[in-house]
Amino acid sequence: MPADLVMIAYDGSENAKRAVEYAARFLLTRHAVVVTAWEPMVRQAARMSGLSGVMQPEWVPDEDHEDVALTDAKAVNQEGLDLARSAGVDAEGRCVECATTIWTAIVEAADEMDVDIIVTGTRGTTGLRSLLQSSVADHVLRHSHRPVLIVPPGK
Repeated sequence: MPADLVMIAYDGSENAKRAVEYAARFLLTRHAVVVTAWEPMVRQAARMSGLSGVMQPEWVPDEDHEDVALTDAKAVNQEGLDLARSAGVDAEGRCVECATTIWTAIVEAADEMDVDIIVTGTRGTTGLRSLLQSSVADHVLRHSHRPVLIVPPGK
């Protein structure tokens, strides 16, 4: 029985590209949504200044122009959408704003769209590095109540 709706998390990395490829190869689906999570530049600047201990600059985005982070996210999302469509997947693209963490944005978008399965790539880190750098895919798996297909990195 084919899935009605598949979500493919896409960030432009080689691992995300593999996730699109495997979703197309192994999942029978009527429709997919390629999702790219993005964080507004104001929030990125605040987070980075907090990490560095430096005062946050008095920077306010120009209201007449789109946030550069959203512009970049749309370009990355279009690339993922093009990959999915070229692999034969009926797909649409969507950028979701990240208010806290990337994995939370993905899980919340999956719930909002009521997807049947989430597909994501992973860096495949192990050992000490995996303890220091938590994986978005791992958090999606642990916090989503939906099936998750995690595609490991290539050789």
